[in-house]
Amino acid sequence: MSEQALRSELVEWARSMFYRGYSSGGAGNISAKLEDGTIIITPTNSSFGDLQANRLSKLDAEGNWLSGDKPTKEVSMHLAMYRNRPECHAVVHLHSPWLTALSCLPNLDRSNCLPPITPYYVMRIGKLPLVKYLPPGDERIGEEIAKLAAKHNAILLSNHGPVVGGKTLRQAFFNAEELEDTARLYLTLLPHGFTTLNEEQVQELETRYPKTE
Repeated sequence: MSEQALRSELVEWARSMFYRGYSSGGAGNISAKLEDGTIIITPTNSSFGDLQANRLSKLDAEGNWLSGDKPTKEVSMHLAMYRNRPECHAVVHLHSPWLTALSCLPNLDRSNCLPPITPYYVMRIGKLPLVKYLPPGDERIGEEIAKLAAKHNAILLSNHGPVVGGKTLRQAFFNAEELEDTARLYLTLLPHGFTTLNEEQVQELETRYPKTE
């Protein structure tokens, strides 16, 4: 895919997420990696609802700013995903309401904070680890993600929101949507009780439908 086509696709997906309530104001950021290793990423203080393809930031593989508007302060989390998950070519960080709400709950299992309540969550995500709270833009967020990215295509930041990867922008957004829907189901069911898939059922899904990002 050409750089211009990738820029246009990123803008289109961002706008879709904005108007469906996955991101508000200037919250969240998106990136995609080109074949030469350079990265297109959303600028700082930009809204998903009115991005302009020609103003997206461009970085080299080390995260140095090459062109476009000033990049988001959260570059480190994107670099951590790319460096530790070679198959990942797109990263989405959202402040989506249900996942952000989940990230604020006490006593969550940090190794997997969202139980396997649907097969589709297992097939797309598998497990969702939780990273301790750190201020937005803190370089340590990237360090924490780097510890987990090799085994997980989605990570939840405490009191903040999800970081989700994919082989393409389309897959990254599909993963993010599945994750948000699962969080919504989980929090809706939480007061009433619910059943989860058992270990055998999870293993069957993992064998039958290995994740391809």
